[in-house]
Amino acid sequence: MPREPSHGASTRSRLGLPDLTGTGRFVAANVIDSLAGGLVIAFLVVYFTRTTSLSLAEVGACLTLGNALALPVPALAGWLLDRIGPQAVVASGNAVSALGFVGLLFAQSAWQVVATQFLVQVGSSMYWTSSSALVGLVARSDDRTRWFGFFRALRNVGIGFGGAIASLALATASTTGLRTVVAAQAASYLVAAWLLLGWRPGRTATSVYDTEGAPEDHPPTRRTDARYTTVLRDGAYMRLVAANLSFVLASMVLGVLLGVYATEELKAGAWAGGVLITLNTALVAATQTIATRWIERHRPTRVIALASLVNAAAFGVFAALDLVPGWAVPVGLVVAVVVYTLAEVLGSPPMGELSVYLAPAHLRGRYLGVYQLSWSLGATVAPAVLTSLLALGPAMPWLFLAAFSLLAVPLVLGLEGRGNTAERPAHRGDAVTT
Repeated sequence: MPREPSHGASTRSRLGLPDLTGTGRFVAANVIDSLAGGLVIAFLVVYFTRTTSLSLAEVGACLTLGNALALPVPALAGWLLDRIGPQAVVASGNAVSALGFVGLLFAQSAWQVVATQFLVQVGSSMYWTSSSALVGLVARSDDRTRWFGFFRALRNVGIGFGGAIASLALATASTTGLRTVVAAQAASYLVAAWLLLGWRPGRTATSVYDTEGAPEDHPPTRRTDARYTTVLRDGAYMRLVAANLSFVLASMVLGVLLGVYATEELKAGAWAGGVLITLNTALVAATQTIATRWIERHRPTRVIALASLVNAAAFGVFAALDLVPGWAVPVGLVVAVVVYTLAEVLGSPPMGELSVYLAPAHLRGRYLGVYQLSWSLGATVAPAVLTSLLALGPAMPWLFLAAFSLLAVPLVLGLEGRGNTAERPAHRGDAVTT
């Protein structure tokens, strides 16, 4: 007969959290990686302009080239995933990132900046390609969504704090102080690698490649048959990747478009960018796990489609702000960011979940490599595309993003009926039976 869950389990369920028992090293390692991500985003441009003789334009060109050289890394990481598993790939990526940060201490010329940025980006790409598969080592079939939601909240908190640490260091630290931050970051990557390698998941490390949740129409695949062309011929998965591009471009709004749009086009003041990004980070951190309680009760495809529609609505609000009186702009920006954040909270967990569980056994690494390429390519082209559209008119990038989001709806709805897109079972934490 049913019995009441324990107080701790009941609280965890209300908060939408997965069972974290035995995952301390796993969680700590990912907190470190998230903090590092926030620090990298806010830190490198100013760091190199202060510690080298290169101009701002030269630093920007070097960082762009380093990123471009690392574009093929997700494909390599996917190949490695299928051979050595996500723990080893993520730990290796952390070690490469540590090497890149050590290189920051000595980089002075342009080629050295390119080389260090390449190493940092290689490590980052290995982490992001493997992180979804890493979640598969701790997630059961009935709490996958909660783990992906928790992971997303963890990343946002880490990136937010990492960015804050970077901003504080850049505002107050001397050149020696900045180098101390870099050295500490290199050491933290090594700690994260050690934590992951020493962590023993309750599930076996190969279980992420089992057939649980895989689409029924995928036949068993032999490792000798594993090719990236197999992924590219999988029309359903490529539709998911195409739909994800709309979320990739949407994710670039905060870092690429929002600040310049708010300050230059809407004349909202220099405060706008920082305040709105902080609002987004805080809302995701506060609501993501709670939202997964609703998300896990619905088909992932339908939640993603809803998130795409909400994104389109948010971009419509952004576009309309150029037409409202000046006094309404601050309120409109807050409303638009809240709606935009809602789309992010809804779309991220099921998209990450499907990227893993729509892939067949023994090929998930390659599938995730292709999925991560959508992030790498989108992040590479977004600055040029969005700023070029903004030059054509203040509403143009928002209308483009809204149209792209609407196109994602039929793409994901066409995946219904495939494997893991079916309704999920009730979460074990919500009811305990005997």
